[in-house]
Amino acid sequence: MAEAKNKLPQLIRAAEDGEPVTICRRGVPVVDLVRTTTASNDKPKFGTLQGKVIEVDP
Repeated sequence: MAEAKNKLPQLIRAAEDGEPVTICRRGVPVVDLVRTTTASNDKPKFGTLQGKVIEVDP
């Protein structure tokens, strides 16, 4: 874990490039870093929660 902490930027770049990255604690795998399929800064489309939000009068 300490090594991963020191090399986090390189590990993230490797995951972004599609390389498999597994972080272990005492030799036991605990985390797999994977590239996401969509950008996290995508804005939700208007109306995507339609029918899923219920207004309740107190």
